[in-house]
Amino acid sequence: MNYAEFGKKFETICAISMTPFYPDTKEINWDGVEENINFLIEHGTKVIVPCGNTSEFYALTLDEAKEEIRRVVEIVAGRALVLAGIGYAVPTAIELGKCAQQAGADAVMIHQPIHPYVTTTGAITYFKNIIEALDIPSVIYWKDANLSDDVLRVLAPLDKFVAVKYAINDLPRFTKIVRDMPAEHNITWVCGTAEKWAPYYFNAGAKGFTSGLINLCPQISFEMLHALQADDQETVWRAWEKALPFENLRAKYNNGNNVVAVKEAMNQIGLTAGVTREPVDPLNDKDRAEVTKILTSWGLLQHQQA
Repeated sequence: MNYAEFGKKFETICAISMTPFYPDTKEINWDGVEENINFLIEHGTKVIVPCGNTSEFYALTLDEAKEEIRRVVEIVAGRALVLAGIGYAVPTAIELGKCAQQAGADAVMIHQPIHPYVTTTGAITYFKNIIEALDIPSVIYWKDANLSDDVLRVLAPLDKFVAVKYAINDLPRFTKIVRDMPAEHNITWVCGTAEKWAPYYFNAGAKGFTSGLINLCPQISFEMLHALQADDQETVWRAWEKALPFENLRAKYNNGNNVVAVKEAMNQIGLTAGVTREPVDPLNDKDRAEVTKILTSWGLLQHQQA
């Protein structure tokens, strides 16, 4: 595999797919998973990420995570790239990664370690052991502001390390690591905090971005992507203004609304999102009304619901 060329496949929107749960049992609605994946592909999505945080990865059992990856690969059937989320302890992450590659996933996204005590050298060993244990390429999800970007610098020479989903909203810090990274390592940078931050990251070197919004309104997401690629600043900021109220709502309560706002919006427009699992509760009445207002402003609802 040409890993340098492979990394460029992430210079697009990485859609973090949803995991719909039935309201009564909170079991996974697999028909809903299929509907949502087909919706993404039919609207032009090139990279789909099952078992991301917006997929409620940490609320899934390991068997459910494996099954979700397997089913998404099967549904996608080569129509898009599948980037499978993996994580937890090193042996568990490797187990998930090997299941993903056996299922036919194109690459894995390694979640940040959830251990409360992490050192820089420990993080290097964590990611390195996972990357080297797998045959398919790896993307590192970089989210912990307390860890040094030296982790990325040390790991960059690994051939199978192809991209970073950077989710620390410190633009000078991000700009520094991008500019410091030797070009020969061919690391692709992805804005990990969606449409609200994508224009800023793009100008600092991230040519792709992740999105939860794409699950319900791909028009806004692609309007932004294409405008960024064409350097059409007027359209970029028009799309940004459309996305901003929704992304601000998702960011409330220390990002506690991240998943449930997307699910509420999908449900309101007739898509299959279901409910969230613990530790996320449904939206409160005020936030639910805000979702309705936003959807109406986008033309996805014909009138304000009661």
